[in-house]
Amino acid sequence: MNFFRDKKVLVTGGTGLIGRPLVRMLVEGGANVRIVSLDDPERAHPQAEFLRLDLTKFDNCLKACEGQDIVFHLAGIKGSPKMAKEKPASFFVPTILFNTNMMEAARLSDAEWFLYTSTVGVYAPAEVFHEDDVWKTFPSENDKFAGWAKRMGELQAEAYRIQYGKNNISIIRPANVYGPYDNFDPENAMVIPSLIKRAMDGENPLVVWGDGTPIRDFIHAEDVARGMMLTVEKKFSKPINLGSGKGCSIKEIVSIIVENMERKPEIVWDTSKPSGDKKRLMDIERARSIGFEPNISIEEGIRGTMRWYAEHKEIIGKRYNVFRENK
Repeated sequence: MNFFRDKKVLVTGGTGLIGRPLVRMLVEGGANVRIVSLDDPERAHPQAEFLRLDLTKFDNCLKACEGQDIVFHLAGIKGSPKMAKEKPASFFVPTILFNTNMMEAARLSDAEWFLYTSTVGVYAPAEVFHEDDVWKTFPSENDKFAGWAKRMGELQAEAYRIQYGKNNISIIRPANVYGPYDNFDPENAMVIPSLIKRAMDGENPLVVWGDGTPIRDFIHAEDVARGMMLTVEKKFSKPINLGSGKGCSIKEIVSIIVENMERKPEIVWDTSKPSGDKKRLMDIERARSIGFEPNISIEEGIRGTMRWYAEHKEIIGKRYNVFRENK
């Protein structure tokens, strides 16, 4: 029997990058799903209940959690390193508020299990990120505000374990996630959706910051969603990395995008702009120990995201954008 069958499952951020495939998989598994989001309802799965609520307000979090067996807390602020540097309060303040509110509301509502979505930004600069190293160091200066805000959620989970004996919280640290329903806003999108949009919208030459040599760990949203469900099903409560475990350079990303275009733009590398850390990979042995293995290759994932972008341009702007709403 499917673990989630007939369970009442709340997914905050259920209209977003990871939320969409997660909600679909839960519905297919027989769960009764409730989505909470600030997005346009058109982005929600048609077989899920949809509530448009601001989760920085505690009363809304209580309403969202009411009667729910399992809570997947995915709602977050996603934006480029440039935006994190220029508008850090737009990351820090809402992240602290809705993470704190949602975890407390789930506790007061007696939810069986709570999944907290942390971030790769909690780590200090390193070539490989290991889960148990987080509290030995500080977040990277580039991830300072988002990294510390997410760390506070992890600390809150530890506080609950100590005070209430609660060991029913999973902590997921995804790598660089991409896929359909991503943020494609050119002003604050991450590298893969930004490059896809600019290339497919006809930018030529396609100007890319840095020299293309930095290596990152990219994981498709479908794989993250599967990993989240597996973590909850296994009732795994230690922090866990969800990544590909493989490195991919920015040059390779650009090459995959261009190879999948009929009209190929000229590529210009702007080496006057920063490239970022040379290498950032996730150790995923802990995830593998509970049976997780990423299924979607970077080539397949980017091709699928490009197809989705071409077919869904009309809903791109219907995504809630905290950087536009909170100027």
